[in-house]
Amino acid sequence: MKNFKSSLTPRYACIQGFFWMSFAAVMGFTSIYLLDAGFTNTQIGLLIAAAGTISAFLQPVLAGYADKPDSPSLKTIVLILTVVLLSSSALLFLLYHRSMLLAGFLFGICITVLQLLTPFMNALGMETINQGKKLNFGVSRGMGSVAYALASYALGAIAAAAGAVAVPVTMILVYIAFLIAVVCFPFTKIKKSPSAAERGTANPLAFFRQYRRFGIVLIGWMLLYISHVLLNSFTFQIIETKGGGSSEMGISMALSALIELPTLFLFGYMVKKVRCDIWVRISGIFFMLKALGSLLVTSILPFYFVQILQIGGWALITVASVYYVNSIMKEQDAIKGQAYFTMTYTFGCVLGSLLGGFLIDKAGVNAMLMFSAGAAFIGMLIVLFSAERTEVTV
Repeated sequence: MKNFKSSLTPRYACIQGFFWMSFAAVMGFTSIYLLDAGFTNTQIGLLIAAAGTISAFLQPVLAGYADKPDSPSLKTIVLILTVVLLSSSALLFLLYHRSMLLAGFLFGICITVLQLLTPFMNALGMETINQGKKLNFGVSRGMGSVAYALASYALGAIAAAAGAVAVPVTMILVYIAFLIAVVCFPFTKIKKSPSAAERGTANPLAFFRQYRRFGIVLIGWMLLYISHVLLNSFTFQIIETKGGGSSEMGISMALSALIELPTLFLFGYMVKKVRCDIWVRISGIFFMLKALGSLLVTSILPFYFVQILQIGGWALITVASVYYVNSIMKEQDAIKGQAYFTMTYTFGCVLGSLLGGFLIDKAGVNAMLMFSAGAAFIGMLIVLFSAERTEVTV
């Protein structure tokens, strides 16, 4: 009990929980809100792509700034980004059904900043661990999935009854709670010496010359994320072809989040028994299997069972990738490494959103699912053969 009380895991778990609740609202219910605002599937895809492109270019820039000795702490950066999200969410509610253009603009800001915030969330936890403080990242991230599942289920039911206005209301409440959780988290930036900071590879070309295999793995991850984004950003459309609606969408999202928990809670133990790079490879296989299953099933019940594959796909890469990046990067490149990893997800969002909306409108949901399975297969092969060996964590 004493060790638990001295651990920062409960506080960081609250941060992860509220963050992933917001992720469920913003990214999971994008289509429901924007379709209600008058957007087409193609327009939704273009909006998500534009937001992701902006975020992708900003992520390494802001991460390079955060790695400097005289920059604000990670906690301060997270707080600033959260205030932007809260303000945009409030405007989405106040201007609901007032203007399609403003709705798209404000939701685009939310998508951009939320993706921009993600690497700093991971870096905050890993930096706390690197400072020698007690924090179980896997358990904390697991609580994030619990919160994601609860939020998905609840918001799916509420949106079915109250309409799309439930989305910005949920975002407002969650970001207030998230802001409080971050403020209460005890984090102090340890100043690096200027000489140490100068040894960091701030230039992208220099960075990828030093971490060549990491760059190849990022390509594989991007393809896996394209597949993942196609399945998650257009879940509502997929569910409709299986015979369901927004309520079934909430159930599906909740199931996929809950099935992540064993992996997330046990990963601290798993990574001590098997090298992290092996877990990264295994995750690629599960991404491919889930995409293939989503294509082949024809009704809601088996589609629910496909979500079980989340246990070795998204659940595994969520924690394995953070440990993997932390293992292969020098200390002065750690935040940049996390940012480049998140940038691959962001580019996956961009390409997946562009292709997904276009394919659905032009060729139907099944064509989109076929593309998802193909992207996952190629991404899996790249990760299998390119991930570099890490040491077993003791």
